[in-house]
Amino acid sequence: MEKKIRVLLFKPGLDGHWRGIMTVSKALSEAGMETIFFGFKNVDGVVEAAIQEDVDVIGFSCHSGAHLEWSRELVRELEEKGVRDDFLLLIGGVFPEQDHEELRRIGMDGVFGPGTNTADIVKFIRENLESRVQKRG
Repeated sequence: MEKKIRVLLFKPGLDGHWRGIMTVSKALSEAGMETIFFGFKNVDGVVEAAIQEDVDVIGFSCHSGAHLEWSRELVRELEEKGVRDDFLLLIGGVFPEQDHEELRRIGMDGVFGPGTNTADIVKFIRENLESRVQKRG
């Protein structure tokens, strides 16, 4: 039996807009992935939970304008724990399109803005996890 893809989703800090991340969570669940909505958390607790829950993907939604800083903090925390390469990192939310490339440079694997079709997120996760497995051998 193939291992189910496990996804941990969260909202950083007090970023109160949650509708989009709940829609994504439902879509991933309907696609056969196991989703954990970790709620409104700080990055250090999220990284610990991701490690303990043995997830494949960490995703968050940001509408506060602090998307670059939250992304840097997440990647920095993962690197400090030596587990950056253990997770596919996703970010979604309402932020300027010109920041998409910077988010990728910081280390976010997938960047999704408003109106993204949830099927595209599912496809992105599956394809990128599969390519990671192939690279590891």
